[in-house]
Amino acid sequence: MYLHLGADSVIREATLIGIFDLDNTTSSRITRAFLERAQREGRTHTVSDDLPRAFVLTGDRERSDVYLTLLSSQTLFKRAADEEFI
Repeated sequence: MYLHLGADSVIREATLIGIFDLDNTTSSRITRAFLERAQREGRTHTVSDDLPRAFVLTGDRERSDVYLTLLSSQTLFKRAADEEFI
């Protein structure tokens, strides 16, 4: 199963760790530090050129990646929960 993140970005549902709203989560310094580290390490992928509204954390035992997307966390969550869409 797959989850469409917008534009031409699709991830495997099996690698999905979490869907996070940027407005709510970036108020935490820990989250900001995590996102900055992921960007420095080249693990951040921007789905759209517009201002992102959410980020999706994916990974496996060896690597984790962060996808910044224009779609809201609610939209992404609904897509992930809707078996017909995936």
